[in-house]
Amino acid sequence: MIKDYLELGQVVSTHGIRGEMRFNPWCDSAEFVTKFKTVYMDPDENSAVKVLSSRVHGNIALLMLENVDSIEKAQELKNKVLYIKRSDAKLPEGTWFVQELIGCKVIDADTGHEYGVLKDVSKTGANDVWHIKTKKNTVLIPAVKEFIKETDVAAGLIKIKPIKGFFDDED
Repeated sequence: MIKDYLELGQVVSTHGIRGEMRFNPWCDSAEFVTKFKTVYMDPDENSAVKVLSSRVHGNIALLMLENVDSIEKAQELKNKVLYIKRSDAKLPEGTWFVQELIGCKVIDADTGHEYGVLKDVSKTGANDVWHIKTKKNTVLIPAVKEFIKETDVAAGLIKIKPIKGFFDDED
C-alpha cells in the first residue's frame, strides 16, 4: 500500500564531535540515503529536518542534520528512526519499497484464488524471498518474474503464478 512517509533507517551512533551521525539504512544501499535533502523525525510534514551533508561510509551513511551541531545533540538521536517523503523518492518502474509491499493480498494470477498476505521480505543476495502468511502457515517464494506476475501496491494486490507444491498444504 502506498504510504506518504517511509522509514529510511535508524541513527545508530555518533561520528566525531560536531554532530555527525552514523545511520543504518533500511534500503538497498547507503548511497540511496545520500539522495535526500530533507528527512523527517516522524511520519508527518511538521517534523521535516534539512540534511546538511550525507556520505557513504562502508555500508552505512554519515549524516549531518540541521540543528544537530554537537556530539551531545547527535547522541540524543541514537536509535531514532528517520523517514522520507515517498514523493521525494525516485524509484525505477517496477520497483517498490518493502514497506509498501507488506500487507498486500497475494492471489493466483490465473484463478484469482487468495493465498494469503505478504508479511515479510528476506534479502538473500540473488533475489528477495517473500513470506506469504496463509491460513495455516508461512510460504516462502522467490521474488522473481517467473512467479510474481503483477504488483499493484496502490490496490494492495500481488498476483503470482506459483509452481506446483508451493501451497499444496493449504487446501
